[in-house]
Amino acid sequence: MLEQNPIVPMPSEPSLRQELGAFVWETIKIVVISLVIIFPIRYYLLQPFFVKGASMESTLEDGDYIFIDELSYQFNDPRRGDVVVFRYPLDQSQFFIKRVIGLPGETLEIKNNQVIIYNKIHPKGQVLPEPYLEPGQQTLGQMRIKLDDNEYFVLGDNRAKSSDSRRWGAVNRSLITGRAFIRLWPLNDGIRVPHISYPI
Repeated sequence: MLEQNPIVPMPSEPSLRQELGAFVWETIKIVVISLVIIFPIRYYLLQPFFVKGASMESTLEDGDYIFIDELSYQFNDPRRGDVVVFRYPLDQSQFFIKRVIGLPGETLEIKNNQVIIYNKIHPKGQVLPEPYLEPGQQTLGQMRIKLDDNEYFVLGDNRAKSSDSRRWGAVNRSLITGRAFIRLWPLNDGIRVPHISYPI
């Protein structure tokens, strides 16, 4: 008598269509999750820019690739010394990058190659120390300007090559996009854009 072995059916293998469908669904999930994470970072937290021109040398060079922090200014105002990206007041389709020198409500004077700040702490004026300027830099011009409650006076660190508030006036707070804080390229330079703290 022959022994009868039970026959166990093999599990059916997924069809090619099922495998393809599962792959497509996983890909869609990855893309959606990536967009959910990247979109708010790109448009609300960080935004990349290429520096064009020599107006911020030697803090930032032509061709540097930077990220700007757009979130901080949702909660705090720009500070003196911040390197900011803003829409050019005379053509808001263009973005400029400069350093904040004068704050809202202050009076600022440029004379004798110096920047003088008049505010509540220094009603008689205080010369602004600017350690980031290269030796020999000159802040040319003769002017005195009173800033409104929502205006900032900005200058390039390379004063001889900079079109800034000396030429086209103060920048309204609403035009300031964010603060430059990370340099991604070139790699041999420091990654953070340094903030300057003034004793004024």
